[in-house]
Amino acid sequence: MSAARDAAVNGALLRVTGLSKSYRGPQGPLPVLRGVDLALAAGTSLALMGESGSGKSTLLHLVAGLDHADSGAIRIDDVEVTKLDDDGRAALRRKTLGVVFQQFNLVPSLTVGDNLALQARLAGRYDCDWRDALADRLGLSALLDRYPEQLSGGQQQRVAVGRALAPRPRLLLADEPTGNLDEATGDAVLDLLLELSATAGAAVLMVTHSALLAAKLDRRATLAGGRLAL
Repeated sequence: MSAARDAAVNGALLRVTGLSKSYRGPQGPLPVLRGVDLALAAGTSLALMGESGSGKSTLLHLVAGLDHADSGAIRIDDVEVTKLDDDGRAALRRKTLGVVFQQFNLVPSLTVGDNLALQARLAGRYDCDWRDALADRLGLSALLDRYPEQLSGGQQQRVAVGRALAPRPRLLLADEPTGNLDEATGDAVLDLLLELSATAGAAVLMVTHSALLAAKLDRRATLAGGRLAL
């Protein structure tokens, strides 16, 4: 039995079935995903790999409800993401998902402390002690009153990781989260991301081009020709 089927049989947190997505091109529809199946159990991690343009980020954005699939289904717990309206998908991102992008996407007018708390406040699950624990583990405790422009790239990405984990999400989605960092800083940020995700009880689906970083996760899958190979 494949890892995906095994996860599905044992009650996967994330289940993707027959997912297809095309974009409009000058010569007509350009297929990106062709019937992708994927399952991810709670508390586990999966690295999504593939060449540039293979559809990795597209798949992640579909799971996050940031784009619409042409066909297929995405279920997170008992919620079918592909049937939600815009408000429903926004609520899912607030309450169930944590998202970390390659671009840090911090709010420049908020301090580090307020950026860390933002997602948890929106979800109605702000926990001061957990925020402080995240800040301490991420090496941000002395920086809580600073603004994003006063931080290095590595520090900003640590804030982004902490913000995503502050509401204790069920599923953390990370799109090349270390792509803008040097190798040593990227390794440290990813180690913290995985450690803190485990502490928060979150499953992790991460897009990466790095085999070395992917090896740190529980499983690896490769997108090629619009299909997923586990």
